[in-house]
Amino acid sequence: MYEQQQRGGGEPLAGFTVGVTAARRVEVQVELLRGRGAAVLRAPSVRIVPLSDDGELLAVTQELVSGAPDVVVATTATGFRGWLVAADERGLGARLRARLRAARIVARGPRVAGAVRAAGLTVSAEAGASWDGLVERLLADGVDGRRVAVQVHGDPPPGLVAALREAGADVVAVPVHRWTPPADVSPLDRLLDAVLAHGVDAVTFTGAPAAASLLARAEERGLLPGLLAAFRQDVLAACVGPVTARPLRARGVDPAVPERYRFGPLTELLCRELPRRARTLPVAGRQVEIRGHAVLVDGLPRPVPPAGMALLRALSRRPGWVVNRAELLRALPGTGRDEHAVETAMARLRSALGAPDVIQTVVKRGYRLALDPAAPAAGPRTGASPAPPHPAL
Repeated sequence: MYEQQQRGGGEPLAGFTVGVTAARRVEVQVELLRGRGAAVLRAPSVRIVPLSDDGELLAVTQELVSGAPDVVVATTATGFRGWLVAADERGLGARLRARLRAARIVARGPRVAGAVRAAGLTVSAEAGASWDGLVERLLADGVDGRRVAVQVHGDPPPGLVAALREAGADVVAVPVHRWTPPADVSPLDRLLDAVLAHGVDAVTFTGAPAAASLLARAEERGLLPGLLAAFRQDVLAACVGPVTARPLRARGVDPAVPERYRFGPLTELLCRELPRRARTLPVAGRQVEIRGHAVLVDGLPRPVPPAGMALLRALSRRPGWVVNRAELLRALPGTGRDEHAVETAMARLRSALGAPDVIQTVVKRGYRLALDPAAPAAGPRTGASPAPPHPAL
């Protein structure tokens, strides 16, 4: 489902469409993106298994209640709180808390430490937010011969459990935030189709399982090569952190990752990268910036229908040069059209732009963008060819 908020021209994501694959805190992401002017396509690529219904978590909790852990590694605040709530609902809460009080609790980052203390428990050590720092702290403290319960969520970093076991620990993984494929894959399929049709400009991922699930669904449908090609060329894959990016990097995609691994920095990354990848042309005395589903004319967004955007992109590949009607017809979405469809779509495009002189009709030949002869084109989209010189007609 697409969601868009009509805005003025000052929003950095105006005219761009962003696919969101998250299943948790999705409203926060949608509001951040819409607040910057983007249209949003929601497509949860995973389903979170409710902790209270998770038989695997129940079995692990019972195991830890029966055989007390020496060390408990808390890795996410939400997951730690959810584990205690799920234990309470199964009548194991008091016994689990007793085992946790007797154990050494190592928290990954200040937010996790705060959640542990809010539960009335003591934090024995607070490691940094990075996984490497967490492993280093645990190994420095010594885990040989100890039973270590590690709260994992989704797809834990490779080597975390292995490093502890190699150091002599008896590791018990506590599966909070367990993921499965979505029950309804139709939103995910719509996102895949949109990526392959270049109907979205970016796709965001906030967990490695979300990226892995999208790749798996594409493979099931025989669309994986096209999906990877789109991510390598025109569609920006944006991941909240390096762990999330791992499934994409394993497939040869280099996602954009913010310096701070949060929703806000991820949104700001899109605000920088997408306008930079858009193409800006000096046309008929105006600055025309071609974005995903809209055009900015002198900084003001002008929504353009899909057929009009297809024509404009075809013209912008050779700004200033005449593009014949047959080539423009091939660029139009759909089949079974004649050249009259080009004329109709062109008329609507000119009306949408609010500047008819941006596109010139060359009698018996076709159409061209009225590229300013003295001003070079700026800001080619990533992978785009440079504009040729203005032809003399």
